Amino acid sequence: MARFDYKLLYALHTVMQEQSFEGAALKLHISQSAVSQRIKALEEYVAQPVIIRGQPIIATATGQKLLRHYRQVQQLESVLNDDLLLDESEQLVNISVAVNADSLATWFISAIASLLQSRSIALNLLILDETRTTEKLQSGEACAAISSNARILPGYQAFELGKVKYLLVASPAFKQRYFADGINAASLQFAPGVSFDAKDNMHTRFIEQHFELSANSYPRHTVPSSEAFVELARQGAAYCLIPELQIKQELASGDLVNLLPDKAHIETLYWHTWGLAGGIYRQLADVIQTRGREMLNEKSVEV
Repeated sequence: MARFDYKLLYALHTVMQEQSFEGAALKLHISQSAVSQRIKALEEYVAQPVIIRGQPIIATATGQKLLRHYRQVQQLESVLNDDLLLDESEQLVNISVAVNADSLATWFISAIASLLQSRSIALNLLILDETRTTEKLQSGEACAAISSNARILPGYQAFELGKVKYLLVASPAFKQRYFADGINAASLQFAPGVSFDAKDNMHTRFIEQHFELSANSYPRHTVPSSEAFVELARQGAAYCLIPELQIKQELASGDLVNLLPDKAHIETLYWHTWGLAGGIYRQLADVIQTRGREMLNEKSVEV
């Protein structure tokens, strides 16, 4: 088989990034027709579709493999630049990381702040539930991910970061309104909880585990924001599973109370990154492992 034409792969990458042929054309400084021709040429080369045209534009399984390969080549080029160029800090590097909202709201930014200050990085954060972040590695959209999934994907490596303790909390007024006689299967059927999105099942798993209630047995808000979870709980609008790390001040002040002092949900987090990561990507992995473990206050070992 002949070599890949990387301008075709770059066109695919740009179409997926911009989510439109028009946007890709503007970024590539070519016509929209030329973008279409490059995608068509790539599809003819691999003898199968690489994208499903629509809103959103979706990469096929073959397209995902090509995107993953292209981004890995980008990483290798970045590493080579680090080795060859004298002033590596001036070289802009685009880095996409899939991260869960709770990590983003608590420790992630603080962990990488020093690296962002010392290197020229354009960071693209893809926010998903911690059980689904590795999907972005499989699709080629991210070069690294924070996940609760310990399973290592082919070609990647994973390191345990630490454990996050989640508490079921509410405001004192909410507790008095819904759980004056205690929190149990009967009272939970009327009290609104919160899920991050339609695919987030941490809350429903916790309630089913401890109270044997199915997900459709009680009301829940759907709010894709960790900060909003805290505010909903503070305002007495819901009870929530929230990382203890995120609400230490609210617990200390009494704005929030732990509804189940003898029960908590523990989530173990892992850092997944490409197995051949080097240069800035290795620096990122080192910072996350060092600062992340330190901030999560857990001694972790390599997976």
